[in-house]
Amino acid sequence: MNIQVMPEHKLSSVAPMKQCNVEKKEVELILVKDQNGVQYTNSSIIPTNGSRVGPPGSSSEDNRETWGKKIDFLLSVIGFAVDLANVWRFPYLCYKNGGGAFLIPYILFLFIAGMPLFYMELALGQYNREGAATVWKICPVFKGVGYTVILIALYVGFYYNVIIAWSLHYLFSSMTTELPWLRCGNSWNSVNCTEFNGSLPENGTSYAKYKHTPAAEYYERGVLNLHESSGIEDLGWPRWQLVLCLVVVVFILYFSLWKGVKSSGKVVYITATMPYVVLFVLLIRGITLDGSMKGIKQYLSIDFNRLSDPEVWIDAATQIFYSLGAGFGVLIAFASYNKFDNNCYRDALLTSTVNCVTSFFSGFAIFSVLGYMAKKHGVEVKDVATEGPGLVFVIYPEAISTLLGSTFWAIVFFIMLLTLGIDSAMGGMEAVLTGLSDDFKILKRNRKLFTFATAFGTFLVALLCITNGGIYVVTLLDEYAAGTSILFGVLIEAIGVSWFYGVDRFSEDIERMMGFKPGLYWRLCWKYVSPAFLLFVVIASAVKRPPLRYDNYVFPEWANQIGWGVAMSSMLMVPFYAIYKFFSLSGTFRERIAYCITPEHEHHMVAEGKVRQFRIQIFSAGDKVEGPCSHVKLIMAAKVRKLVRKKKKKKKL
Repeated sequence: MNIQVMPEHKLSSVAPMKQCNVEKKEVELILVKDQNGVQYTNSSIIPTNGSRVGPPGSSSEDNRETWGKKIDFLLSVIGFAVDLANVWRFPYLCYKNGGGAFLIPYILFLFIAGMPLFYMELALGQYNREGAATVWKICPVFKGVGYTVILIALYVGFYYNVIIAWSLHYLFSSMTTELPWLRCGNSWNSVNCTEFNGSLPENGTSYAKYKHTPAAEYYERGVLNLHESSGIEDLGWPRWQLVLCLVVVVFILYFSLWKGVKSSGKVVYITATMPYVVLFVLLIRGITLDGSMKGIKQYLSIDFNRLSDPEVWIDAATQIFYSLGAGFGVLIAFASYNKFDNNCYRDALLTSTVNCVTSFFSGFAIFSVLGYMAKKHGVEVKDVATEGPGLVFVIYPEAISTLLGSTFWAIVFFIMLLTLGIDSAMGGMEAVLTGLSDDFKILKRNRKLFTFATAFGTFLVALLCITNGGIYVVTLLDEYAAGTSILFGVLIEAIGVSWFYGVDRFSEDIERMMGFKPGLYWRLCWKYVSPAFLLFVVIASAVKRPPLRYDNYVFPEWANQIGWGVAMSSMLMVPFYAIYKFFSLSGTFRERIAYCITPEHEHHMVAEGKVRQFRIQIFSAGDKVEGPCSHVKLIMAAKVRKLVRKKKKKKKL
């Protein structure tokens, strides 16, 4: 049976085409429709053995590397998503924003935005089997978004590797009988160094913010050498101790990534699982400490009144976004090495849930120790609670130094920080390597050399971050390199997939991979809820941005301008590439627009003037089909029958 339905007014627009024979195949029936002036088709056929094939335009013998085992992929995604922020940011945000009440907006945003965006990126990468840039063959005008996220991932690598180097420095320093941050009297200590005696050190200053405890001075004077810098304009020379640590970190990254996912997939067996072992051990030790229950109660105390504060909702929105790691191109890169029929829906639910549960679980390990610190020093938990580097490099190490077997606990803790950082850094660098090597084949052919060049390049820039004033550079990059710019990038990505490529078509792609379409909930989130969520977060992050500062040091205006320059350098990739793409094409204005928003494998339709053509063909399974090769359509039978019935009714009327 071969039925063709075509609007009569368009019959004249059909140019004669060469005929070809199509072998007998089982047919997956998918509706072809005209939308927004562009024909959206899904022209592929299913082999008789029932196996699923790749996207249109892909080779049936795709030689792309794949993960050695499914667990390699899952551990890589979990390792990337579960990073230092899960330990040093979420527990404090939860405590500050109403304890258990904070989980309400956090879980809400997880379901309406976090998981949908996570699922979208995994499906996008797996279906198209491309990195963050070339994946936009589905809508070429948005390829600039790919360059945006690749550039952001590169920027993050400049300073994130430095934080790992700090952890490595602390790990080496812990291998002594007495931890160096336990007492004053060391070469790096100032005359103001004070071993806490039970009263708050300064009026109005919490213990966590006091700069003259042995642990605080070791961090800022012994490791960072910050006291020899007057500000960001006075960086000084790199610290040789940190240079050596950074070299080790870069070599770990290089040898983990130089052979692609075959090598990185094995490294994550250690880096992704070790943090869970250590967190569990630290939790068991923490809850046995005097005062630990006080800290845990403060962590979980429920204050529903805090939910009336808009800042709580903004904190929850930004935390769920940064925690899951959507938008850095990493999820797309990792998923592109999956088998075509992998169940990425299940993977998205599993890995995003594991990430959020880890954040919540880490709070018990952190606050049990903070409760111990508060009890030991006779202060409130709020006086020792803090976030960021101050928590993991000052407060927590100080608490560990007072325990029996402190050397062991310090080594265990900093191994956890090291592994948390390494696999996240591996993910960021893999996004750069995959994204660019898929776009420039010469880089793919020279993977080892390209990996070395990327690692060495990040090392050279990172030298600025390990100078005497390097913490100011780290703060600047942390604020601007992946702040508003990454939110903007994911917003444009969501719009490109949902509104230009189309949610319906994207859903059909997922059906071709896994055999089922996403439900109405996911489609609504992709098209309306997630873009609205991202727009809200972008506006909130821009409106509430205070002057950049590090503790009491306020950055000069020129530093903020440099920061915005860094942010804009990635965001401008979107409009610049769109303009370049438009003017690099030939044809009329309308044809150029059509080329820009039509998937690349359908550009021949634009060239033939059949962009708006509406054509349906129905084939029975096993039929030998003769007709234009480019117009062999696979149609969902139920929808076609409905369309035919409508046309019959019109004729009767």
